[in-house]
Amino acid sequence: MNAADLARLGGTGLRTRRSRVMLLALGIAIGIATMVAVLGISASGQARLLHRLDQLGTNLLRVQAVQEPGDEDPDPALPAAAPAMIARIDAVDTVSAVGDTTATIRRTDHIPAMDTGAITVEATTPDLLHTLGGTVAAGTWLNRATGRYPALALGSVAADRLGIDRPGPRVWLAGRWFTVIGILRPIPLAPEIDRSALVGQAAARAMLGFDGRPTTVYERSADASVPAVLDLLPRTADPEHPERIAVSRPSDALAARAAAAGTFATMLLGLGAIGLLVGGIGVANTMAISVLERRAEIGLRRALGATRREIRLQFLTESALLSLIGGCGGVLLGGLITFAYAAVQGWPPTVPPWALAAALGATLAVGALAGLYPAGKAARLPPTVALRAD
Repeated sequence: MNAADLARLGGTGLRTRRSRVMLLALGIAIGIATMVAVLGISASGQARLLHRLDQLGTNLLRVQAVQEPGDEDPDPALPAAAPAMIARIDAVDTVSAVGDTTATIRRTDHIPAMDTGAITVEATTPDLLHTLGGTVAAGTWLNRATGRYPALALGSVAADRLGIDRPGPRVWLAGRWFTVIGILRPIPLAPEIDRSALVGQAAARAMLGFDGRPTTVYERSADASVPAVLDLLPRTADPEHPERIAVSRPSDALAARAAAAGTFATMLLGLGAIGLLVGGIGVANTMAISVLERRAEIGLRRALGATRREIRLQFLTESALLSLIGGCGGVLLGGLITFAYAAVQGWPPTVPPWALAAALGATLAVGALAGLYPAGKAARLPPTVALRAD
């Protein structure tokens, strides 16, 4: 028999047991759908993270001073000239700095001084938002004019903790009132800014006792120049003590999240594999029962000249077709789940083609393995015994 004859014969065996076939196919479909959905949802989440990473850019570097063993200063800072020196590097496009102050911020002057909501008050340069790629959710950002007055902008988390959702309210800062002129949107590459109240450096020097030494410098350069700039920054930021300078790339955190999502998805594939294994056991069990129920048919076909090989291929084909039906249904269901979940989350729906091919390949493999024993048992059945069993 050729392949078409085998497929037709195997399909005939399945059509005569439709209820049993549908239930078994459903079990396989659930296992395959789980595998496809896990891979698809993970790939969609990774695509969202990578797209966001492309938008934010990977050329932002963060320069900070670190505390050395034996250093008495609990809050090490960079030299005051560090931003200007970094800006002289040829490949550097923009440089901005923030500096910690000892001031605390409260919603009103009636709130205890210790209740700060873990909000830091930072002195900043006017070009910080441009360097970080941040945007204002409400109000306006600090400029050279407003940076000289008791005005501030709030990070998204700081505004939420203070209960402020629009510009205009005043907050109590270092014994005087400051006016909130802007609220920022979350900045993924600088989450520390989200938890900060930002004051112009001129106002911070005059009203908050800021000494002019930045604690963090942010810089952007061309993507191709990042490795070279990375090597130059410690010696440029603090020529006397370059070993005290730590340089990091904030975008690495998002890249690590994308990689972690892929790793977690690989672990979850075990759930789908278990479901597929259960479905395969069900196929093997059904095919074994089918051999017992169809002994007369097997005996008749053997008496009419069918070889053991043809009997074996017949039952293997039935097993493979049964698994393929479940696999196709599972791929379709898993794809629908992925697209629905991605649509709800606002992610780009992504189902890797290799995942679909692997799912169908795994289905056929399970079907073939599940049918080996029943097919071999049917092929070994002597025609006289099979016919007598009817």
